[in-house]
Amino acid sequence: MKILVLNCGSSSLKYQLLDMESETVLAKGLVERIGLEGSRLIIDLPGREKVKKEQPFANHEVAINAVLEELVREEYGILKSLEEITAIGHRIVHGGERFSGSVIIDEEVLNAVEECVQLAPLHNPPNVLGIKACQKLLPNTPQVGVFDTAFHQTMPKKAYLYGVPHNWYEKYGIRRYGFHGTSHKYVAFKASEILGKPLRELKIITCHLGNGSSVAAVKEGKSVDTSMGFTPLEGLMMGTRSGNIDPAIVTFIQEKEGLSAAQVNDILNKKSGVLGISGYSDFRDIEERASAGDDKAKLALEMFCYQVAKYIGAYAAAMNGVDAIVFTAGVGENSEVVRREVCKYLGFLGAILDEEKNKIRGKETLISTPDSKVKILVIPTNEELMIAKETLELVSNK
Repeated sequence: MKILVLNCGSSSLKYQLLDMESETVLAKGLVERIGLEGSRLIIDLPGREKVKKEQPFANHEVAINAVLEELVREEYGILKSLEEITAIGHRIVHGGERFSGSVIIDEEVLNAVEECVQLAPLHNPPNVLGIKACQKLLPNTPQVGVFDTAFHQTMPKKAYLYGVPHNWYEKYGIRRYGFHGTSHKYVAFKASEILGKPLRELKIITCHLGNGSSVAAVKEGKSVDTSMGFTPLEGLMMGTRSGNIDPAIVTFIQEKEGLSAAQVNDILNKKSGVLGISGYSDFRDIEERASAGDDKAKLALEMFCYQVAKYIGAYAAAMNGVDAIVFTAGVGENSEVVRREVCKYLGFLGAILDEEKNKIRGKETLISTPDSKVKILVIPTNEELMIAKETLELVSNK
């Protein structure tokens, strides 16, 4: 059975075609700059050179159609027909409180996703466009929505409500939703497999660290708290996002700088975080500059690692203990420096890093010492495989 996984951004389309019998990737790639000048399609086939095609893509429907044409191109030998695609799994950023799991997409579900546009105005509209394009291009192929927010719907009220007037929640849905749910779920399940213990017996803290970062407390297989909130701006400072700040800063800066709410929001999302501190948003650049003696880069790295450690401490308290800490995503998987600096704060938990084992990149590894009370792991995330698995499970039980 072959599952096509789509992740539609505002001007991009990421895709993977997976053979679920072997859980292998048959093809993957990207269409970038959709609706803009310089748009191109990239197709990456295992064991072959990447193919890059520069051509105009007016919208997501044109982009998806181009991807489908590549997948059935005879010279590639990937698919003989589009009918070989069993189902399509869509990564959808926001499902609000409506969805606590993945669902087969029908008109009612599509309407509900559109209603969540007000909660994710940058992300949900392209997700909707991708679904509608597939309905038109592959009308007989079932589609499944896998929501970034769904895994965190198990959080209790004490964790997801804010200390603001309760009618804001009732009228506008103001609450913590959390994001990166598919990634947190995947690595928690993987940690359970690696440790040889059932999820229901484990307390795990998952650290999805990349340009966008979040930490989650996973108790007995369920998310009980997470650092991102009403939007992905809350929590850790990130590549360009501020993370937690005193809300009064917003009105203070508006007044001092003569800025609108939209302008401040733009600064907090796109010009803050480690970029605001160091002038660089890519953690590879920051590590390089820090090692070369750049004080601001050092400070940005110190601040980030300190904040990650604080969340780990908080979530150990929230779960009254922790059995495993998992590092994942671009920075978590590849930066031995970030992992080492974070773990320096965790001695009180009995979490001891093995410095030699930590010298790895992007590889599934147990990096704690044998006598460490808390296991520390690096697990590369695989959101596409998780989406494909949930898609297959739903269409198989239909």
